[in-house]
Amino acid sequence: MFQKKNIERKRGNDLGFWFFRIALRTFGIGGAYGLLYIVSLYYLIVDRAVVVASLAYIRRRFPDHGVLRRSLDVYFLFVSQGKSLVDRYAVAAGYDRITLEMQGYDKIRELVTEQKTGFILLTAHVGNWQIAMTALRRFGKTVYLMMRPEDNIAVKRALNIDNEDEKVKIIFTDDSLKGVLEALKALKEGNLVSIMGDRTYGYSAVGASFLGEEVRFPYGAFSIAAAVQCPVVVLLSAKTGMNKYVVDVSHIIPAPAGERGKKDEEMKAAIQKFACVLEEYVHEHPFQWFVFRDMWRSNT
Repeated sequence: MFQKKNIERKRGNDLGFWFFRIALRTFGIGGAYGLLYIVSLYYLIVDRAVVVASLAYIRRRFPDHGVLRRSLDVYFLFVSQGKSLVDRYAVAAGYDRITLEMQGYDKIRELVTEQKTGFILLTAHVGNWQIAMTALRRFGKTVYLMMRPEDNIAVKRALNIDNEDEKVKIIFTDDSLKGVLEALKALKEGNLVSIMGDRTYGYSAVGASFLGEEVRFPYGAFSIAAAVQCPVVVLLSAKTGMNKYVVDVSHIIPAPAGERGKKDEEMKAAIQKFACVLEEYVHEHPFQWFVFRDMWRSNT
């Protein structure tokens, strides 16, 4: 569960966000979307690193596609992520036309009313998890987001990543032990803790099959769940229309339990279950997978 330093290139700057902010105010969300087709073409041509990283996913998701078709797939992936970023900014700026449909609401409502402790929300870089968080306010619980400090100042300002309200708080993970202790405290007090589960960022991980090959997934969420004996709810979201998202919280994974050997087996089984849920997601929403790195070779 302990983290090593990881340095990566950040994309996005003040001028770019200003440009889209003006477009959003002038032409509406549809006009801002239109600009994405030009910007995405620029990244497809210029940003070789992210194109190569994206192809690692595209080749496995679309094994029957040829070279030209895969380039088009990467382009659509960039456009899709751009729409997600525009939506996120629009909501932060007060745009109120986006509707959320929740799948698995009854299951979560039962957990909220019957579970003495809180529970973990295990999410991934898919769809628009930031917008999905707004759907959780209906449960009246404080949600703690475990995340790295965002070091791209332009992104932080434009998307309000670090802005907290009374129901959403941040647990920074730059100090691993402190972050885990804060998460345990929040869960024991009956709150919800959201953890990103698709990139290791140097944390301890175990292998699981994903799109036909092994990928190492971090197991910190399940270690914390085992310590508190609380369930892990997979939180996913998908853009299904210009102004609509579906938030899926129907997959609930029990906390690993038992003696060390049995618990380790349950930990691996839980990680594999999470990988299977992600695999189902990308089969249904192939262009809403925004990891942008070769998970099958990278340990970060």
